[in-house]
Amino acid sequence: MQFKRQELVISVFAVFLFSVTASKCKFLEEFNLNGLFKSGDFIFGGIFVMNFETKAPAYEVSVFQRAQAMVFAIEEINQNPNILPNITLGFQIYDNCNNIAVAHRAGTALFGGVSSTNPASDDNCMGSAPVLAIVGDARSSHSIAISRTMGVFQMPLVMYRTLHEVEKIRSKFWNCSTSVMYLMYAIIKILKHYGWVWVGVIATDDDYGQYALKSFIEEFKSFGCLSFVETLPTVYEKAKILLIAETIKKSSANVIIAFAAEEEFNYLVNEVVVQNITGKQWIASEAWSTSNFLVSSAFYNSFGGTLGIAIRSGEIPGLEQFFLQVRPNLRPENNLVLQFWETMFQCKFQQNLSQENTNSKPCTGSEDIKSMKTAYSETAERSTYTIYKAVYALAHALHNLIKCENGKGPFKNNTCADKDNVQPWQVRNTAPKMSLISPTIISTYCILRKIFVLKVPESVCSKSCLPGTRKTTRKGQPVCCFDCVPCADGEISNITDATECIKCPDDLWSNAGKNQCVLKEIEFLSYDESMGVILTIASLFGASISVCILIIFIHYRNTPVVKANNSELSFLLLISLILCFLCSLSFIGQPSDITCMFRHVMFGISFVLCISCILVKTIVVIMAFKATLPGSNIMKLFGVAQQRGTIFFLTFIQSMICCIWLVAAPPFPTKNSKYLNTKIILECDIGSLIAFSCTLGYVGLLSCICFLIAFLARNLPDTFNEAKFITFSMLIFCSVWITFIPAYISSPGKHTVAVEIFAILASSFGVTIAIFAPKCYIILLKPERNNKKALMGRVVS
Repeated sequence: MQFKRQELVISVFAVFLFSVTASKCKFLEEFNLNGLFKSGDFIFGGIFVMNFETKAPAYEVSVFQRAQAMVFAIEEINQNPNILPNITLGFQIYDNCNNIAVAHRAGTALFGGVSSTNPASDDNCMGSAPVLAIVGDARSSHSIAISRTMGVFQMPLVMYRTLHEVEKIRSKFWNCSTSVMYLMYAIIKILKHYGWVWVGVIATDDDYGQYALKSFIEEFKSFGCLSFVETLPTVYEKAKILLIAETIKKSSANVIIAFAAEEEFNYLVNEVVVQNITGKQWIASEAWSTSNFLVSSAFYNSFGGTLGIAIRSGEIPGLEQFFLQVRPNLRPENNLVLQFWETMFQCKFQQNLSQENTNSKPCTGSEDIKSMKTAYSETAERSTYTIYKAVYALAHALHNLIKCENGKGPFKNNTCADKDNVQPWQVRNTAPKMSLISPTIISTYCILRKIFVLKVPESVCSKSCLPGTRKTTRKGQPVCCFDCVPCADGEISNITDATECIKCPDDLWSNAGKNQCVLKEIEFLSYDESMGVILTIASLFGASISVCILIIFIHYRNTPVVKANNSELSFLLLISLILCFLCSLSFIGQPSDITCMFRHVMFGISFVLCISCILVKTIVVIMAFKATLPGSNIMKLFGVAQQRGTIFFLTFIQSMICCIWLVAAPPFPTKNSKYLNTKIILECDIGSLIAFSCTLGYVGLLSCICFLIAFLARNLPDTFNEAKFITFSMLIFCSVWITFIPAYISSPGKHTVAVEIFAILASSFGVTIAIFAPKCYIILLKPERNNKKALMGRVVS
């Protein structure tokens, strides 16, 4: 930074300037600085800003009170018999013109012993310094530059503005203000309180601004992000000011923090007002938080509502009256008083009149300050109070040195200072032992609200992500800038600004808001829903028809139609059909261990029994036709006993498969949450795929054999046309179960069970209607055809 380079050059030059190569030395230039002076037994120095321009003075009457506060404190101490009795304090106060070179020159003059009343000589570089300590400068960068040189001469410097810890420790400042860190803590608390996490920062290009900026970033980065960081030049640069104003205007951050002195910040303030930049919440550091422009109506639109951090002020009795009593004729040698008077009343003293300002009215010196309404008479200025306390701190340190008793002193071997030759380093080393300033002054800030607003502004790059969403960072932008993405199905976030969504457990699913896991909908084919009711009715209806047919056949068991094809087989077939219809009911309702095992076993055995009966009936039809041939006794080979044995054997095989299945890996109820994410399907796990395949495969094998045999017997005489009906029934049966396979695979959830029930009912109805409907038609509607003569007649024809 340019200030650090200047400090280094000036410091090296000053050390060289004061290097003593002989017994005599002198200053190279004539002394020419504005100031206030008063002689005394001990002198305190002061450096203050009163002219804001070095070459063309622009006197600021409001800051003249700072110098006056030091004068008042010294005058008050001189009149106090309890502090430094019989000792008169004097002062040498200089104007630094808000310029680091001038400030350094003023400091050199103070510890070098040069003043307007004590011009350079051949021996004023030697011996004790004329001042014991210096109060100031307001600018920390100025004070640091001065202290680096004064450190060689061990001159104490008392700061009355904020100073950062590193320089305070290194340069051994007395700091009657407070540390930058306390300023940071106050600002950080404000930001956290209002939830401002997206801010812009402006800092001056000096030690104060850059250290404050560094400290702020270290504290702020843990919870917030910076929209921009701009460096404000200490010397007016229009291009840079325009660039900063444009950055502020374009930034989405509504909160801007400025670490800057009032003088430099005024450059930016005017540009912000000119460009009408509004809607920003400014936070002021203590260096400009009490600026007068903040209460001006002209700046309200841009700076209304500014939050300021300031050192707590205090009331100083008698100070206002002292301010109003200043007169140029009381100290005509003090040119700062003359400049103050000329600026206050817009006039010129006779010695300052020239041909260029002949129009200026002359000053009489009797003008009334009370009639002027300026900031000069405001005694609540915070720096004024701190300067007042700083002078008292120095006075108490000096008082303790002079009143020191031998053997109880603060120096080596408990010695005391020479009361007639007190050195600046002795005052400086006494500083750590002093406790003169109230801790509340050092460490406490007041939060000032210049203009109150009704609504707290927001300053976030992105608004908080609500529960049900998660944050995703934007590429190339700070972490405070993010998008809110809804959680995926089955995931939730139940906190604000969640970075990740939480996956719900298998039996839970996310609700519509994606902020809570709720139980999944339980799905199974129940008796309460319409589909379950329809299938139940169909099952009972089929079983009822089979029972009715059985009753009819039992009633007409001695008729030719019933006896024509082994009535016992017809009875057994009807019983198996009843079981087929009823087994479908075990597929309806919530699955359990019993129903899961029962449904598959009953289905496999009842269908094998049904098909076995049909197969034997088909074989009997063929055998009966063969038996009509001359000399054939084939029926003796496949009599009733053989028919029963065949049915039993075929059914026994299926029964053994089912028993092995139940023992090895029985079906069991399970919750299927993978097929449908939003539902839990209660279903029966088959347990063993091999056993299940063997059961269905065996049913399919018997069906194919039965269909093939019936198809071969389809052309038998009409009297025995039962083979045609069996062929038709097996065709229906096979068609239903072939189409069942793809339908079963593609059906979701409870519809899978419904498809299986439909296949059972459809095949059962097909067999019942195809085989028994023609017989019931003859028995009930055409009884005249149900006799032996009619049957024999058909054979003859």
